[in-house]
Amino acid sequence: MNENYLPLAYLNAWEYCPRRFYLEYQLGEMEDNEHIIMGRYLHRNIDLIGIIQEEDTTIYRHQWVWSDRLMVNGIIDAVEEKDNQLIPLEYKKGRMGRHLNDHFQLCAAAICLEERLGKTIPFGEIFYHASRRRQKVDFTPQLRQLTEQNIKMAQLAVNQPMPLPIDNIKKCKDCSLKGICLPEEVTYLKTLI
Repeated sequence: MNENYLPLAYLNAWEYCPRRFYLEYQLGEMEDNEHIIMGRYLHRNIDLIGIIQEEDTTIYRHQWVWSDRLMVNGIIDAVEEKDNQLIPLEYKKGRMGRHLNDHFQLCAAAICLEERLGKTIPFGEIFYHASRRRQKVDFTPQLRQLTEQNIKMAQLAVNQPMPLPIDNIKKCKDCSLKGICLPEEVTYLKTLI
């Protein structure tokens, strides 16, 4: 697979925080915190490759997807097939909400599947472990357009200088790269210039 393709997981990082994206994707920085470790623990069974049959649903776990048109690739947690309809499925540690980073990642995976299989996929689902529920994500024309725009922006950002920290205390507090990013320190130093 082409190494110039943007991995879907980094699309998620881009929407969460462009500086995090830069640190992870450009500089290869990775750091574990309780959120990363718990997410990895919760994914331990999901990450098993294989096909499972549950009643009238076939579940393809840990599926490799890519789009030559968008130059993205990655692994989707599962694709369910029921009544000849494919449903991309991602598993996330947190709570259900309007998390565009999760929606972009799921929508991009669906676009990859559509390109490979020649089928239209109208929606996918995200299982949020903390909520213990699935959230249906409709792949509307607006979501598809935003997803493609963010893919292009992330691909362009690769050749730009590192972005400044975002102004979001909650995201920064929970970020595993906080000790590398140093958002408070960088923001303070900017006031001195």
